[in-house]
Amino acid sequence: MTKKTRPFLLILLLILAGAISPQGRPDTEKAFRGEIADTQCALNVHSLSQSHKEMIEMEPGVKTNADCARFCVKNRGGRFVLQSKGKVYRFDKPEQAEPFAGQQVTVVGSLDPKTNTITVRSIKLVISTPSSTGNPK
Repeated sequence: MTKKTRPFLLILLLILAGAISPQGRPDTEKAFRGEIADTQCALNVHSLSQSHKEMIEMEPGVKTNADCARFCVKNRGGRFVLQSKGKVYRFDKPEQAEPFAGQQVTVVGSLDPKTNTITVRSIKLVISTPSSTGNPK
């Protein structure tokens, strides 16, 4: 390395470090809340109501939303998705959602609006708490 190239390489390294550091990128992550469902039900492939109702009634081994989502992914060509308030979001790695099938979750990640795909950083169960308006025991 010559004396003339050292300053150039130092400047280049500083620019690259700024580009890949968290401060160098805009914060594009969001939290999405909904149910881990399957594309077959969520996109009305075999459902009339964007739900698991029809499959639960039709398939003897399917008794819960989780059973349905897993059944449709394994046997019907579906993929795991996040179904939230009438919207369906795909995942960059749908297999990450399998442990949460049929459950309410919060997904943190960045959304590609062109493909409606979330690049997932984390998936966590939504823990429901008893209503404070209920009768005390």
